[in-house]
Amino acid sequence: MKLEHAFEVPASPGQTMALLLDAERVIPCMPGATLKEVVDDGNWKAGMGVKLGPVAMQFLVDVKLLERDDASHEVTLAVSGRDTRGKGGAEGTVHSVLRGVDGGGTRVEMATDLRFSGQVAQLGRPGVVQDVSNKLVDQFAECIKAQLSASPEEAAAAVTEAQKPLSGFSLALAALVSSVKRLFGRRGGREKGEQA
Repeated sequence: MKLEHAFEVPASPGQTMALLLDAERVIPCMPGATLKEVVDDGNWKAGMGVKLGPVAMQFLVDVKLLERDDASHEVTLAVSGRDTRGKGGAEGTVHSVLRGVDGGGTRVEMATDLRFSGQVAQLGRPGVVQDVSNKLVDQFAECIKAQLSASPEEAAAAVTEAQKPLSGFSLALAALVSSVKRLFGRRGGREKGEQA
């Protein structure tokens, strides 16, 4: 499954890339994630909690730096996560391109290629995964922005908010809202076509 996201941050591409490759600063910005170990500059281990109603799932996540190009501000990471109870997992790659924008900011463009296994694959319907990933990236982007532009107190507050375990209820609600928007968007497009 391929996913694409983009967001802007108020820092240069070089500053943004340095943050994205700093495990101690970037992992806490991933919703529900905590850094477990920095093996070396190119390998990190993290834990990630997800709550689905009364059920809490814990994932062990390995992150590996595959490619880094400082000249073009591109980086590719391999991510592999497995449920601690053996119910499945996910693996994939995240390719990020950082482009300078007018005013000194940076546009971060992320292309993710994901594969699911086990019970996680049963939950990984494309529409739901897209909706959930949009919510995750939005929270991640807000935390990254705070890290790059806010006061130390505001940055710490953003990290604290990001570290809360993902709630299945809020994710389901976000998925429902997105589904309704898509439904009405298609219906509205058909009605406009019929009127023409």
